[in-house]
Amino acid sequence: MASAQELSDFLSSVEQRAFKQAVYAVRDDDAAMDIVQDAMIKLAEKYGDKPAPELPLLFTRILQNRIHDWFRRQKVRNAWVSLFSSMSRKTEDSDDFDPLESLSAPDDSEIHQDGAKQLEKTQLLQALESEIAKLPVRQREAFLMRYWDELSITDTAKAMNCSEGSVKTHCSRATQSLAKALKLKGITL
Repeated sequence: MASAQELSDFLSSVEQRAFKQAVYAVRDDDAAMDIVQDAMIKLAEKYGDKPAPELPLLFTRILQNRIHDWFRRQKVRNAWVSLFSSMSRKTEDSDDFDPLESLSAPDDSEIHQDGAKQLEKTQLLQALESEIAKLPVRQREAFLMRYWDELSITDTAKAMNCSEGSVKTHCSRATQSLAKALKLKGITL
């Protein structure tokens, strides 16, 4: 049985990785935050009494299910929106864009880095994130679970509801695709 402190520590440790994984999947920061919060709430409410070693696999599975649920809801919403939008007249877009809303303050670790190193790091991360986002869904899921969440092949297979061989294949194809795409951009790791 996980204590309240163990559950809290676990959720704190996976929050950022889960958010990135959700962003890669849905490509919307707000939706990704909602998905992660829903997954955390469900884990706490339904599975908070499970042993601490079981929490990572349970959370990963809940997160993946929440992401799939989001896509299902989007599909239904898009069908209705496109139906109703074709019936109404188009209006001109408003100019409500505020450039200050797109700025974010850097955290302390970024402030003290050399400008060139910071720029290089930012460009590398953007290139990597861009290429990860281009991966097929199953490859991206397997890659992020194995190398981002550091789940074992067995746990990843359970979370993805597939065989261990499929996980290995998806991960291999994802790493080959990423290496090839980054090499074409002149990036070698």
